[in-house]
Amino acid sequence: MSDADDDLLFLDEHDGHGERPPSAVSPRWKMLIVDDEPEVHSITKLVLADFSYKGRPAQFLSAYSAAEARDVLARESDIAIILLDVVMETDDAGLKLVHHIREVLKNRHVRIILRTGQPGQAPERAVILDYDINDYKAKTQLTAQQLFTTTVAALRSYEDIMAIETNRRGLEKIIEASSSLFKARSMKLFAAGVLTQLSAILGVGPDAILCVQRGPVLGGTRDGLYVLAGSGRFESLINEPAGEHIDPDVLAAILRCLEARRHFYEPDHCTLYIRSPNDRENVVYLRSDRPLSELDRSLIELFCAKISVGFDNLYLHDQLRRAQEGTLVLLADLAEGRTAVPAPADAGRPEATLRIAAVAERIAHRLADAGTAAGPVDEPFLEGIGLACILHDVGNASLDPALRGKDGPLDAAERAAMQAHAAAGAALLEHAARRGEGRTHLHLAVDVARHHHEAWDGSGYPDGLKGTAIPLAARIAAVADGYDAMTSPRPHRPALGHAAAVAEIRRLSGVRYDPRVVDAFLAVADELAAL
Repeated sequence: MSDADDDLLFLDEHDGHGERPPSAVSPRWKMLIVDDEPEVHSITKLVLADFSYKGRPAQFLSAYSAAEARDVLARESDIAIILLDVVMETDDAGLKLVHHIREVLKNRHVRIILRTGQPGQAPERAVILDYDINDYKAKTQLTAQQLFTTTVAALRSYEDIMAIETNRRGLEKIIEASSSLFKARSMKLFAAGVLTQLSAILGVGPDAILCVQRGPVLGGTRDGLYVLAGSGRFESLINEPAGEHIDPDVLAAILRCLEARRHFYEPDHCTLYIRSPNDRENVVYLRSDRPLSELDRSLIELFCAKISVGFDNLYLHDQLRRAQEGTLVLLADLAEGRTAVPAPADAGRPEATLRIAAVAERIAHRLADAGTAAGPVDEPFLEGIGLACILHDVGNASLDPALRGKDGPLDAAERAAMQAHAAAGAALLEHAARRGEGRTHLHLAVDVARHHHEAWDGSGYPDGLKGTAIPLAARIAAVADGYDAMTSPRPHRPALGHAAAVAEIRRLSGVRYDPRVVDAFLAVADELAAL
């Protein structure tokens, strides 16, 4: 700024014909001039025409009344500075606009510089104390140099405030993300959530991929880099070997991150190294349409540090689930009188028991997705239904082994003794369920054990329940158990094929089985053939 710039700006009128076009550099600092004198707009734009702060020029917006300014503020949410006159359509129009900005719009970020040609109308001390403005200038005292200095000071303050606000919002998203992610009980769901939340925190596009060294994390038997989750153009690669399906450039970036064990930030992407407390290694590749700022990087690193614990927790949860399954399968085997370890070539009942659990889980999730279940299908139900179904025939432990192994038809007394296993199993499980707080898979197992032989039309046992009086878990178990029984060989008959078993279950809908449960079964039937 030269000595001439110290001339007072608003003592003389100018027509503004010498105004120069603003720089084309983007993004720009938005500045709103609110004044009922057109000359003030022209002079301000002329003096600040070449203005630049941190490489960003100014973009001027104009309003010639407080009412017009309200319309502009309703459209533009990222105005950095308002150069505001006090006296416009009314003597206090500018002050009322300040109140509207701060109290109605709740905009605490924009810097408001009050400029007045009539200081007596708005005494400086009273205005500064009573209104949330950031500077006060009398037009007759404002020089070009002062305007420049005031503008830079206001932008510096605005930038700091926006950095704090961005950081606050980012931290809120991290807290929200952590809360929602840690509710996930599936490693794949958790990993997909990580990508979604990272994209949301940074405001970048959907192309992202999360890779893991398969082994301890997923329980696989082959070492190597696998895709655990993907979004955008990587979504179809989930569970595929990374080396066979990922673009060479992307794979090279992921391997570089994994080998260096640190984050890398490039202009169009970043790779994030996530190491869990138990030394499990994950890498996120995130495509970005802009370079990430230091604040972005800080938020990413904080997020990665927090979610690393989540990977370990989910691994431990998965191991606990596997241990529960193993224990329950053992109990089911003992109940059926099976004590020998099955031969490797033998399909065996343990696998069949888990197959019933898998069918029940698929049916339950389908009911939850469709919202058609005649009964509650919440997260605890979805988590527990498979485990509960493993124990559906635990009451067989009370049966005479000779009766259990009889090949021919049963007489009336034998049939009554056989049917008693349902109530016996429920009694055993009810005793065990009392040891836990809340509703666990054992509580569901009580319903499953007692009622999985009930029929939709009321012709089943042991209580002859009908329709929705039968607990939902038992209605699901009935279909899963029926499908497994039909597709498994018996001493007196060969196994039915998948298509024949599906047709039979469809035929028994509304008679033996709940029609809604059958509909859910039919919707997932194609998935069941491979079980």
